[in-house]
Amino acid sequence: VALPPIHIKKTMLPTALPAWQALAEHRRATAHLHLRERFAAEPNRFERMHAELNGLLLDYSKNLIGEDTLDLLCRLADESGAAELRRQMYAGGKINLSEHRAVLHTALRLPENTAPVYVDDINIVPQVHAELNRALDFAERLQNGTHTGCTGLPIRDVVNIGIGGSDLGPRMVAQALAPYQQNLNVHFAANLDSADLDGILRRVAPETTLFIVASKSFRTPETLLNAQAARRWFLQSGRSKADIAQHFAAVSANVEAAAEFGIAPQNVFGMFDWVGGRYSVWSAIGLPVMCAIGREHFREFLRGGHDMDEHFLHAPWRRNIPALLALIGIWQQNFCGSTSHIVIPYSHGLRRLPAHLQQLDMESNGKSRNRHGKPVDFATGAAIWGEAGVNCQHAFFQLIHQGTQVIPVDFIVPLNGEGADDGRHLRLVANAFAQAEALMRGKSEAEARAETADKGLPESEQAALASQRSFPGNRPSNTILVERITPYTLGLILAMYEHKVFMQGAVWGINSFDQWGVEYGKELAQTILPELQGTTPAGHDSSTATLIQRYRQQMGNKQP
Repeated sequence: VALPPIHIKKTMLPTALPAWQALAEHRRATAHLHLRERFAAEPNRFERMHAELNGLLLDYSKNLIGEDTLDLLCRLADESGAAELRRQMYAGGKINLSEHRAVLHTALRLPENTAPVYVDDINIVPQVHAELNRALDFAERLQNGTHTGCTGLPIRDVVNIGIGGSDLGPRMVAQALAPYQQNLNVHFAANLDSADLDGILRRVAPETTLFIVASKSFRTPETLLNAQAARRWFLQSGRSKADIAQHFAAVSANVEAAAEFGIAPQNVFGMFDWVGGRYSVWSAIGLPVMCAIGREHFREFLRGGHDMDEHFLHAPWRRNIPALLALIGIWQQNFCGSTSHIVIPYSHGLRRLPAHLQQLDMESNGKSRNRHGKPVDFATGAAIWGEAGVNCQHAFFQLIHQGTQVIPVDFIVPLNGEGADDGRHLRLVANAFAQAEALMRGKSEAEARAETADKGLPESEQAALASQRSFPGNRPSNTILVERITPYTLGLILAMYEHKVFMQGAVWGINSFDQWGVEYGKELAQTILPELQGTTPAGHDSSTATLIQRYRQQMGNKQP
């Protein structure tokens, strides 16, 4: 069922749209307003500026917006053609124009008995579920001991070897869902620094360890080098090449290369070219997650993602959680001048979420050309960073409270914790709510002066101290509440951010689904590698050439 081609004017940049021009004027007219004043004048501000879906609540009332701002942002979404691009994505249209590929991570979360989705006239839904069930079955065999090691002992440790989307998403999800872990210990190795993988190998036993090599091409240099190191370690323990088949699996589209490595074809789980790595944790790339939490919990994770997919597809912009996050982010970046965005999960389990979102957002929307190759004349792709609360309150919160930059924040707060109910989680939640309120309200010099009035200080010192203790406030934030971190709610959260990234790319007119900047660095590394090993450097700038020579001098011209 072929879709009509995507008709978006190649010359049209969003800055030329009437809604963009109106938003620029609106920002000039409202820049003087303070959030404290807005809340005082709008007693029902929260009621009008929040949205909910199945236990997830988004409070966006602490942003520098009014109803008029939201109306203009929704107009911008309409004028940019975001709804049509969204329809094309869900239906299998090849919206990744530079690689002529469909973008169907949403299909990975579809229920089995659902309407068909076609790519090149093939219904891919049966393929998705066939590969998902193969991976789930394999994980179950590992969990129940049916798949044993070469000595007959059950597998106890699973080591995932991947990088980028083959590591960040599965690692984050497995950590977040640690309370649901069952019979297997799951580890992740990504860095070429040998300390990463070697540290894991010191803690596991060859006869009870299974390695998952996650690489679509089975040619990713970092992943293959680590996989070869794991293979050497395994063989040096006294095992034979024939034993590799019971201790290595792969997630790859290159079955032949995996077989050459020694992996049995039945233990190679497929990948689809219409899913980018950073969107692939829902597929067989999530095999380590399946090993950790089991079949039913992984299906709950998929269900949460699918419910957010349905919400994003059908809810009007004004009540659409991912769209609201995206549009408010565009307002902050393109009209209020923010250049970065902080994500603070008040959950130890979600401590790796900011790292996963860095790749998801910055690899997707870090573009300076639109989807037709035309240079853009506006900011795209905010720098994403963050850390788990409350730890980060004692690190970079000073900057966001009193620094010269206005940096929007997402606070993610589970209302229930996973540990002992001894008051610590209560204090954690109190800190999250207090930080969001403090960023919004600020503290005037008069309020700070009142706090110092009874300290017996000279007048000049009181004035100086009050100045130091004042806060500008008017710092925007979203608060995202869930009852607790479960497979389902994590699915909601992760799909929410995926659709936020899509929506921003759609409005900006950029291709969120290629990553040529990543590929360029890999190409240069292949040139420099033999030069580090002894070939005379050629064609480099003086800095790079000298650095290569220093490495060779340090290593005595020996190969690494």
